Amino acid sequence: MRVHSVFVSLSVLLSACASKQVPPLQQYVLGMGRAEYRDYGGAKALCEAEPRWLTDELSSINGVLSRFLSNTESAHSPEALAHTEHLALLEEASRTLGPVLEIHDRNLRALPTCGFHRTGAFPDIARRGAALVKDARARLEGASGALAAAELQQAQQKWEVEAPAREAQAKQTWCSANAQVGSGDLYFARQYPNGRIEWLFCDGLMVEQLPEGEPTLVTPEWISRRDRRRIQPRKYLDAAKAYPSEEIDRRPGSDSGAGTEAAAR
Repeated sequence: MRVHSVFVSLSVLLSACASKQVPPLQQYVLGMGRAEYRDYGGAKALCEAEPRWLTDELSSINGVLSRFLSNTESAHSPEALAHTEHLALLEEASRTLGPVLEIHDRNLRALPTCGFHRTGAFPDIARRGAALVKDARARLEGASGALAAAELQQAQQKWEVEAPAREAQAKQTWCSANAQVGSGDLYFARQYPNGRIEWLFCDGLMVEQLPEGEPTLVTPEWISRRDRRRIQPRKYLDAAKAYPSEEIDRRPGSDSGAGTEAAAR
């Protein structure tokens, strides 16, 4: 009879343990931050968790979020010394942090239904966690803007560095070896970030248009007085006017219509 009672008690205990399945422990790494957590899926499983384990898990994610916020503060500030590192971490978080953030938020929201939620470190963990989740979501929402701004800045820097090569290639393509002064052959046009536009000709002349100004012909001083007689300003101005606006070399992000209206008149 005693053996039967022990068997029944053991069966009940094993049945209770089977119904109380613990969610698997998961790991998350973000930059130098590491955390272990569980997706409890709701209040029932969360409140059945071992409080000491739960304390460590929630604190672990709080720590990662705190490190994330601290190490992405300069992601929107290209002039900051840590901008590159902070932007890289923000980019990584934009790909991986979202699902973990949702699980942590769900666990924190379920915590007040547990009988132990006012004990130990849980009150502080809950308050800190709620603030971190809110701030982390805001940081992630602004990630696309910071990443797009950084991508544009890189494209603009590349445009600046490669500008001489583009101009040289155009000259080699469109100009003859011995271009005659007065030919009016146009080979390249560029608009600078300040709005100034220049149209370059194979014979060394240039049409220039300043912001809010009219196109004017610029003749280099080295051109002789005899060669100057062959120059017909209208030919150069008309060539600049006819040059397709969409083919003007512009820095990425520039207004393609800025400064070209006067040239079109």
